[in-house]
Amino acid sequence: MSGGSEKSKDNIVRPGGLIAILGGGQLGRMTAMAARTMGYRVRVMDPEAKCPASFVADETIEGRWDDVDAARRLAAGASTVTLEIEQIGLDALREVARLAPLRPSVEPVRIIQDKTLQKTWLAESGFPVGPFQVVRSEGELEAALTALGGDVFVKTGRGGYDGRGQARIGASRGSRPGEVWRALGERPAVAEQALDLECEISVMAARSPSGEVKAYPAARNHHENQILAWSVVPAGVGAELESRAEKLAADLVAKLGIEGLLCAELFVTRQGELFVNELAPRPHNSYHESERGCETSQFEQLVRAVCNLPLGSTELISPAAIVNLLGDVWLKGEPDFAEALSVPGVRLHLYEKKEPRAGRKMGHLSATGKTAEEALERVLEAKKKL
Repeated sequence: MSGGSEKSKDNIVRPGGLIAILGGGQLGRMTAMAARTMGYRVRVMDPEAKCPASFVADETIEGRWDDVDAARRLAAGASTVTLEIEQIGLDALREVARLAPLRPSVEPVRIIQDKTLQKTWLAESGFPVGPFQVVRSEGELEAALTALGGDVFVKTGRGGYDGRGQARIGASRGSRPGEVWRALGERPAVAEQALDLECEISVMAARSPSGEVKAYPAARNHHENQILAWSVVPAGVGAELESRAEKLAADLVAKLGIEGLLCAELFVTRQGELFVNELAPRPHNSYHESERGCETSQFEQLVRAVCNLPLGSTELISPAAIVNLLGDVWLKGEPDFAEALSVPGVRLHLYEKKEPRAGRKMGHLSATGKTAEEALERVLEAKKKL
């Protein structure tokens, strides 16, 4: 036993080491802030030199997601490399893995970054998913629509997020398979049967190279125009379903062999069924409130995981909620942040993105409360005051 323990200790990245992050958006920024707090140096790679993480990182390397040379420079001399966005070119990921410990590794990212592969892997691995079909042509989409009951969501295999790259087809929707297929770029996609949902939740799980796994309490999520509007912990789904959801996330992160974080987005049906919607091998928007409500934030947990440190407690210490601030808020004039911060328990988090655009995540408000309902009421009231 002592040999394994000593080997695990040899893999620890101690404070003072260099953590490199593929991606410099808001998730990379908040991960970098957690890493800096713990005494690590940080290097990021992003297509934009002045990305949100650049203002808190030691060094920023400008490069596209498929830029192998930029990835090589990112990994050179790094103690460990992680990511804040899964859409990194596979050749770039392989080059990073050749030069430094890449956490998560290439294979789970390859599976997750293509929804056709991800959904097929989930089904073949025995995880609960709703009825679906992979479609590669307009004809296959038409056949899937019939086979799946005439009401489906269609999601492109690669590149879609925050409502992009997806559409719904049904008798009452007015859209035809051919129109949707062309609108989505005539690319391989997943057609999923529309489910009778009670709510949508997510569960974050962390796994270290030593094999330690910890799951967070479930978060309840509300979307508007396919973009997360608000999230709250605890989810309020009942003890039995909560336990099932946490075990599911822990099983997923272990089965994939991920070193780092995995967020499982889950559907809860009105019949009490639990289905996996999508996976994200990185920090997740729905767990920003972990900074306020949990013993260990998702960002500190990522640092701990990729550095092979003991994982932090995921215990809920206070109900907490977040509401996203999209660029739409700025399009009506400069937001009144002082008024929003007059609401008790509310904090402001801005990402230093210079150009507000409709649908662009510019920041979020967070709040704690005695109950989940109170925490959510506080952030929603603060957003109204903007």
